[in-house]
Amino acid sequence: MLRSYAMPPSLNGHVPLDRLTKLENFGHSLDGAAYVYRPTHTEQIAELFALARAHGASLTFRGAGRSYGDAALNAGGIVVDLRRMNRVLDWNPETGVIMVEPGVTIEQLWRHTLEDGWWPPVVPGTMFPTVGGVLGVNIHGKNNRQAGTFGEHVLRFTFMKPDGEEIECTPDDELFYAIISSLGMLGVITRVTLQMKRIHSGNLAVTARAEPDLRGMLDATDCGAHENDYIVGWIDCLKGGTGLGRGQMHAGDYLPPEADPAPARSLSIDHQTLPDTLFGLIPKSLLHQLMRPALNNWGVRAVNTAKYAASRTLGQDKHYLQSHVAFNFLLDYVPNWERAYGAGGLIQYQCFVPKETAHDAFAEILRRGQRHGLPNYLGVLKRHRPDRFLLSHAVDGYSLAQDYRVTRYNHARLEKLIHELDEIVLEAGGRFYFAKDSTLRPEIVRRFLGDATLENFQSLKAELDPENLLESDLYRRCFKDSSTRIITNEHEFYS
Repeated sequence: MLRSYAMPPSLNGHVPLDRLTKLENFGHSLDGAAYVYRPTHTEQIAELFALARAHGASLTFRGAGRSYGDAALNAGGIVVDLRRMNRVLDWNPETGVIMVEPGVTIEQLWRHTLEDGWWPPVVPGTMFPTVGGVLGVNIHGKNNRQAGTFGEHVLRFTFMKPDGEEIECTPDDELFYAIISSLGMLGVITRVTLQMKRIHSGNLAVTARAEPDLRGMLDATDCGAHENDYIVGWIDCLKGGTGLGRGQMHAGDYLPPEADPAPARSLSIDHQTLPDTLFGLIPKSLLHQLMRPALNNWGVRAVNTAKYAASRTLGQDKHYLQSHVAFNFLLDYVPNWERAYGAGGLIQYQCFVPKETAHDAFAEILRRGQRHGLPNYLGVLKRHRPDRFLLSHAVDGYSLAQDYRVTRYNHARLEKLIHELDEIVLEAGGRFYFAKDSTLRPEIVRRFLGDATLENFQSLKAELDPENLLESDLYRRCFKDSSTRIITNEHEFYS
């Protein structure tokens, strides 16, 4: 059911009602109606700022809408969808420097540069987010320990303040580290110059290895993060006892020039394209429907047990070549996979914990979910390093991402569990990731970011956006509103 919001009176009669559109988050657990505009040029963005100012409306920016939370929602206000601003403005195949507009997607990046021997230096688990969106939350990838965040590979960008002024920033400017990661709440990035990564093959050398428990997974991740270009772990979050935290690691390495006898072929677009059928028979477009009956505790337990058994036997210490797309974009194997969670959707909970406290914190997080009868259905482990960005989620440690199914029957228990997990993470010195969040409260945000960071952020917002035009549902929830909520498509709950 669409959430009911009173439309700002000042917008009535000034914005056509056909602009009013229902928007959802990627997990389909949050939705809201907003007045949506899709500009094609920066001049139109300035006009939309003027429109919001004239009619007392808030405004936020949206890329591909791939955030698991409410970072790109602005119920009752204006949402500026930037996907039509998707032009590649300049490309130098000799240096790997590319200039793009904010609506260019990760997929467009690699398709434009791959055949020249270049790859995006950092990518998320899906190729569909936009460059503007990934800079708003400063995404990381499976190579975070080696390569850092996406923002660390930006050479310069231009952003527009709400008053229409455009400013160019480079890594020599402190503002560079505030705009990137600021959730689009300080201004909108309109042009980005990015350094791509030189590659000599369209394949990665991949190694798979299973570990019997959480300690083994953490140690293998730490070792792999120092030795390999990429490292990522799958964790069976339903297994308890001595097998708590068991799982499988996948490490990937770039191939040196002499290792690929046919680089032109492996660097071709055709080689990177994911198949649209399973086993050449079942259309992948149907898989999310076939997955739905098994997406429960018993079904996931059976799948996880089979996966781990195969990993410990047939897949142990397995070495093979895999395309960059197949290795990096696991979430794109099954179109609309998130729909398998049903009408209530899902929320993802991703926490970042220092290496010294990660084992005990993650072990307790896994046990706590099992104790509540709410084990998560997908656990992903990665190794991280700190960065300079203002609203950073990074630590010298690990992250654990977990997917929880939301239903009309489990919302109270899920809300209680999430609050308990927040305390475990904070006590361990951990942090959170706004791109995945839908449950944080202002007091939790203050505790993990710290007073100095929040005061710096609010000072910059007062300077760059003095009329407070830029707001999103996430901004109001985490930085202004004292309540927290877990929202399904049928209910909204406040504590």
